[in-house]
Amino acid sequence: MSTTFIPLNQLPVGSIGKVRALAADGIERRRMLDLGLIRDTTVESLRRSPAGDPVAYGIRGAVIALRSEESSKIFVESI
Repeated sequence: MSTTFIPLNQLPVGSIGKVRALAADGIERRRMLDLGLIRDTTVESLRRSPAGDPVAYGIRGAVIALRSEESSKIFVESI
């Protein structure tokens, strides 16, 4: 069985995923890790802004907003 990972920005609103990989480097990667986006962290796509970007995500009891440019570098497995 093959598991497909999708970028976080493609996770539909109301869906939950588990972080599987980060495709960012340097300070951008450090920021993602500081926000709690480490492997196996559960992320829920909560709501999309009226313009479509950014999107609010529930991560470890906090709500954060990420722009599509940032969330496209976070790969999740939909659960």
